[in-house]
Amino acid sequence: MYDVIIIGGGPAGLNAAMLLGRSRRKVVVFDGGKPRNRWAASLNGFLTSDGMHPGEFLQRGKAELSKYGVEMKETEVSSATYSKGQFVVNDADENVYRSRKLLLATGLKDNLPELEGLEPLYGKSVHHCPYCDGWESRDKAIAVYGPKRKGIGQALAMKNWSNGVTLYTDGTNTLRRADLELLELNGVKVCTQKIQRLEGEEGMLQYIVLEGGEKRPQQALFFSLGTKQQSSLGEQLGCEFTSKGVIKTRKLQHSNIPGLFVAGDAARDMQMVVVAAAEGARAGVAINMELQREERKKVS
Repeated sequence: MYDVIIIGGGPAGLNAAMLLGRSRRKVVVFDGGKPRNRWAASLNGFLTSDGMHPGEFLQRGKAELSKYGVEMKETEVSSATYSKGQFVVNDADENVYRSRKLLLATGLKDNLPELEGLEPLYGKSVHHCPYCDGWESRDKAIAVYGPKRKGIGQALAMKNWSNGVTLYTDGTNTLRRADLELLELNGVKVCTQKIQRLEGEEGMLQYIVLEGGEKRPQQALFFSLGTKQQSSLGEQLGCEFTSKGVIKTRKLQHSNIPGLFVAGDAARDMQMVVVAAAEGARAGVAINMELQREERKKVS
């Protein structure tokens, strides 16, 4: 019987594990090895770790946990149930684990544009988060991908990093007159033609090729097409979800299920490594305090 099972070995899960390990709790962390930012060339916006490769960041974090007796399981969790104050977790090899508390830090995955040539560029010159990668794309010719009306907000936001921003609606032409006026007023160009493919070398975007063969020089592409849960465990356990598809949390990362906490991208709209780590720390402290209250002897 563990005090806490943590599912997810990213910044949220690892930071929670550190606080709980330092609180002398018996903790096991399950990590399926598929972090959301595994394609990224660097992790940015995290004090003391700015520019570090995401893999190195996680490797360092796991190494730091060893001195606190935190167990690491490099495997995925297939199912989790809750009954009578106890969580039962089954891993991919059908091993069974039990705990008093459970933390979900399973994260999200991005809906990627279905564009030929995107894969070798993703994480190097094609991105979804301007706060993570906008600085590296500053003053470049930036494309924003957004069919229909999905890219308007991001195209306007990217003006913060470059004056050369073009919105590509990929063959859809549903922008309203007010949209076009707003974009023009703020210096954002618009291309409604269908995209045939992306071209680049060594991970760096060079051209967006339109149907018909026209090549548009572009050096970076940003998109925001939404996300989905990396894991179905939240649904399995009966968690409440927001309209945006993230797990609804209450004070100090509590979910609607007693003893179940959620931290990181799976539970928040501000999806950044530094925020996920902070939420993991909050969850770790909250879980330990809840365990303390349950263990405390009462005056008769």
